[in-house]
Amino acid sequence: MTTSEVIPRIDLDKPRWDQSTFLGRLKHFANITDMRTVLCNDAKLQEAKDLVTKYRLGAAPPGTTEEQLWYAKKLYDSAFHPDSGELQNMIGRMSFQVPGGMLITGFMLQFYRTIPAVVFWQWINQSFNALVNYTNRNAASAITNKQIGTAYVTATTAAVAVSVGLNSLTARAPQLLQRYVPFAAVAAGNFANIPLMRQREMINGIVVTDENGNELGKSRKAALKGIFQVFVSRVSMAAPGMLLCPVIMQRLERYSWMQRIQFLHAPIQVMLVGCFLVFMVPTACSLFPQRASLAVEKLEPNLRHKIRKEYGDKVKTVYFNKGL
Repeated sequence: MTTSEVIPRIDLDKPRWDQSTFLGRLKHFANITDMRTVLCNDAKLQEAKDLVTKYRLGAAPPGTTEEQLWYAKKLYDSAFHPDSGELQNMIGRMSFQVPGGMLITGFMLQFYRTIPAVVFWQWINQSFNALVNYTNRNAASAITNKQIGTAYVTATTAAVAVSVGLNSLTARAPQLLQRYVPFAAVAAGNFANIPLMRQREMINGIVVTDENGNELGKSRKAALKGIFQVFVSRVSMAAPGMLLCPVIMQRLERYSWMQRIQFLHAPIQVMLVGCFLVFMVPTACSLFPQRASLAVEKLEPNLRHKIRKEYGDKVKTVYFNKGL
């Protein structure tokens, strides 16, 4: 007896929840950004991919349950690139955003007073961001090692320059204002890092398809929309923790018991940031649909003309993977 005779046929090519609604996207990203999936070894991830592949071919092992299929799909989505199907490096996965982000952000917020500390942690943060951006790029748009290096150096320079510059400007400002310098630097770094890491898409365009996945061409306007949405999501992901943790720490540090345990301030900030990121990683990823869309009338004239010439008015909207 085949799996399809045991349970209703499941379409594993689509997310489990409706992606046209924010709540559906939130459930989806809470599922695939679950940091517990980082603990799965490559063998288990490959096993999950094999099960998903076999089920799509109608060859899943007899007795496979619906929950087993959805769990395999969860592991598959959390670790394999949606375009290429390649296993992503662990640190670059969105499921590593909480443990990786809480450590780096917590230390950035704690060690903001001295220039060497600022430079070091901004460098670590931008190295992490560059790896995440590269890992979650649109795989249909190749990028050279030179472009990767340029994006990395530029973003790191921008973040460090903003940090050092604002540190100097706020040297005599209230301490709470000084604590916000890392967030400004993170925003500046992302502003440089994301577009540069995906510059090939802005130059050559991103692959757009019709509703059924048939390739229609490449669009620079679609690429710009996807990159802008990713930038908004990344800044939104970091904002609550980086804006509220300084206020919380400022208040806590007034208490004598808190002043006696200064060696624990960094771990406390790390845990506070982690609490925010647990909720903000899936929330920020859910702000926009992963499968972004753009009206044909808003495309470049040559691509718009090509689509209308070949399909007439049948295709009114194109779709593309915006990346994460």
